[in-house]
Formats: sequence, structure tokens, C-alpha cells
Amino acid sequence: MKKITEKIKAYKNLSYLILSISTLCLVSVFYSCGANIFSVNDDVSIGRDLDKQIRNDRRQFPILQGHDDVRSYVSGIGRGILNYSSLIKYKNVFPYQFEVIEDDSTVNAFCVPGGYIYVYTGLIKFVDNEASLAGVLAHEIAHAERRHMTQRLTSYYGVSAILSLVLGNNPNQVAEIAANLFVGLGFLANSRADETEADDYSIKYLRSSQYYPGSIIFFFNKIREEQKKKGTTPGSLDRLFATHPLPQDRIDNVFEELAKINPRPDSTKGLYPERYQEIKAKLQ
Repeated sequence: MKKITEKIKAYKNLSYLILSISTLCLVSVFYSCGANIFSVNDDVSIGRDLDKQIRNDRRQFPILQGHDDVRSYVSGIGRGILNYSSLIKYKNVFPYQFEVIEDDSTVNAFCVPGGYIYVYTGLIKFVDNEASLAGVLAHEIAHAERRHMTQRLTSYYGVSAILSLVLGNNPNQVAEIAANLFVGLGFLANSRADETEADDYSIKYLRSSQYYPGSIIFFFNKIREEQKKKGTTPGSLDRLFATHPLPQDRIDNVFEELAKINPRPDSTKGLYPERYQEIKAKLQ
């Protein structure tokens, strides 16, 4: 009887080892193809928790107050992009919200899972036309749709998290990740591949809209102008580059993608600078 018990125990240990090895192999495949251990519902749950924490942290993320017209304008652009493009497959799954953070010293926008998108007033004042802002919002929508943050979380947490989820050792793993992300990891920097993919989809989303599809290039050009003018990268762009790297090949890629569109879109149309300047004036 003792020998039988020992054999059963050995088989259990072997089964655990085989499962662990299989999981490790699965992890390596996940990393190579950019797979995601989180479900779409996890994206929504994580995003909802992060949005709540962002709104509660008024010192770091002061939501714009007293400018409902500006907030409605930004949200309207984002909603328009969602409505125009049939390529946005989670538009009826993610709660998509567009919010403005009152910080003129920061030129940036970011997205957390589930389509919670935030734009700094510094970015609104930085760009010169509505299409540029639409290009940035479409880029952030792409981060949500391509689920880049939870892909990066998959890579960050790695084997231990996947083992816990697969083996059922920690059924609250996803909730713990959502709780710790805001204070522990911060907003993980986008990879160059993520940024390039988001640029590509920004162009795709805007092709069916009223805007010039390559309008994100105006944002890039404005950044380059500021760098040349000041001889260095302005401090207001530090947070942007920390989360959205901008190497030259990323800019080149946008031009390559635009060259594939036939007929070639007119870069002088679909910009709407006049009504954009009216909104900027409200923030002075």
C-alpha cells in the first residue's frame, strides 16, 4: 500500500512538472507572437479600476473642470472616429471614454485598457488643427483595440502569473494586477512595435472619417519643429517620449503607409484649423 501511495505521489509530481514545462513552452510562444493571457473583459475591468484611481488622484491627474465645451469637443472627435470606422471591433464592448487633464506643461495623451483615453491640455494647445488631435486620438484608440497594455502586462508578469492562472493557485490574480498597476508599475512605456502599429491603425481608422488620414504626421512635424527651435527636446515632451518613443523610422513608416493609399489623400483638406483655434482660445 505504501508503494502504491508513493507511485501515485510520483505520478502527481510528474504531471505537475509536465504541466509546468508545457506552460513554459506556451509562454515562449506567447511572447514570440504577442499573445495576451488577459481576456477582453479583463481589459474592461483593469481599465475601469485605473480610471477610478486616475480620477481620485487630482494632484497628478487634475481632470479639467469648468470647460464642458472643451471636454465635449474632445469627446465628440473621439466618438466620431469610433462611429466612422468599421475596423474598430471593440467599440460596443469597451466603454470608451475621452477625458481632458488640465496640465499645460505636458504634451501627451495616453490610454489604459478598455478604451479610457486621456488628453492633456498641453497637447491640445500644442497642435494646430482638429485633424492633428483626431490623429492622436485614433492612435490611442488603436492602443486600446490592439490591447497593447495587457500584452505588455503579460510579458511583465511572465511565467509566475501564467502558472497561477493556469493552475488556479491565485484566482484573484487579475484583480491584484489591476490594483497594483497604478502605484506599482505606472503606465508601462509603449514598445516601438506598438507605436508603429498604433500609427498604422490611426491612418486606417481616419480613412473613413472627415479627417486627413495621415494627420498624426502634423503632430510629429510640430515636435520636430520645437526640437529644432530650442536646440533640444523641450521638457514638456519628456513624458510623451517616455511612453511614446518617436524614432525616425516611425515617422518614415507613416509616409510609407500614406503612399499606399490610392488615390493619394490631399494633406490640405480635412484639417479644420478654424474651429480648432476657437476651442484652443477657450483654454487661454
